Amino acid sequence: MTIAHCGRVLAAHVEAIWVAHQVAAQGSLLVVAVDGRSGSGKSTVVAEAAALLTSTVGQRPVPTIVVIDGDEFYAGGSAATWDERTAEQKVAGGIDWRRQREVLTALRETGSASWRAFDWNSDDWDSDDAPLAGELRSVTVAGDTVVLIDGAYSARPELTDLVDIRVLIQAPEASRRRRLQRREGVDYESDWTGRWASAEELYFGSIVPADDFDLIVANE
Repeated sequence: MTIAHCGRVLAAHVEAIWVAHQVAAQGSLLVVAVDGRSGSGKSTVVAEAAALLTSTVGQRPVPTIVVIDGDEFYAGGSAATWDERTAEQKVAGGIDWRRQREVLTALRETGSASWRAFDWNSDDWDSDDAPLAGELRSVTVAGDTVVLIDGAYSARPELTDLVDIRVLIQAPEASRRRRLQRREGVDYESDWTGRWASAEELYFGSIVPADDFDLIVANE
């Protein structure tokens, strides 16, 4: 387990593994799951790492980067429904990992995959019937591609055989709460924390503890 302190070090770590992977696996796909608690800054770190990995400064080869947003696989459900569920049920059902698995399997086996994302802009996004976007998301990969899965629960055991590197983004609780308040609003942040904190405690405490990750990124 390696501990990094910024997106730049994350990019360097992934790049080094990608180069070795290209030699050893003769140009096969590299899949990186970037996991972490709500408000830890996963998307910011992923964006920074993706930009650095594709920088053309110098003569070094660069990978093709594909970012898959884990929130597109949210399973849906009303606040009332989720509030009735146990932490175990929330971990198992918050993100539709079966659809994620279908996508990753297709990318590895055929080099392409399509899916319909959860429609967060729908008027019915908070209903028990999950609204999906009408337009298909489509991704095509090649041997030089690095797939970055950006999202909570992306390093879950059900996907381990399809993931090459599992990354944990960690941030102090105060920093996470500030990000959640900016993203969700001050009033909703308390609802969000009350609804999902127990699931995150279970997941990161017992199901995929820090020692199970290949890399930890400390994000302030």
